[in-house]
Amino acid sequence: MNRRLSRAAAALTVSAALLMTSCGNDGNTPKYTAKPNSPTSPSAPGKSARTASDRPRLELPSDLTYEFEWSRTGDKAKDAVLADTEQYLKATDMAIAEQDPLHRAYRFYSEGDAAAGSQKFVQEYVDYKDRITGSKRYFRARVDVTGGRRASLMYCEDQRKAHNKSLETGKTAKAAPPSQDDFVLYSSRLHLNQQGVWVTAKTTADRGNTACRP
Repeated sequence: MNRRLSRAAAALTVSAALLMTSCGNDGNTPKYTAKPNSPTSPSAPGKSARTASDRPRLELPSDLTYEFEWSRTGDKAKDAVLADTEQYLKATDMAIAEQDPLHRAYRFYSEGDAAAGSQKFVQEYVDYKDRITGSKRYFRARVDVTGGRRASLMYCEDQRKAHNKSLETGKTAKAAPPSQDDFVLYSSRLHLNQQGVWVTAKTTADRGNTACRP
């Protein structure tokens, strides 16, 4: 029987009202809430980005794919925010797949509350011995950059085609019945670090928000 669990969301600082998520059919496994191998994000004007070799190499399971339905804006800073956010989301999933709550990859793209939230999120998957399989879709991104060094980003996630997979049995958990709770609205705060990487410092989530309604 499906039931709901209270748990932390990936890379999130959330209020108690946002902690309710759906789970797989085993009654224990939590449904993921997070929410790359995308190109290295552009550096900001006047800043030298780390070289490609400095950025973590992202190697994700072949049965986990992504759809980022947000077009590049043509603004160098905004596009860099989008690209590094894609990397952060994928890096967190790689940490789950490799069962490493302190994985270098997601910590490269996050700090503070966001990094602490990702660590907790990954640890829960380690505890359940699960990872994520299927397809994750992100859409309706809106990014604003202030002063060239700080940014805010809002976007939606569609979780309908992503599921938990047991590392012990290899079985994929049956999804809960489709509902508006399959859609999550995220709001992130980022800043440009000295290496030209847009680092996520804080993210909040609102599951079932009507702004993400199909």
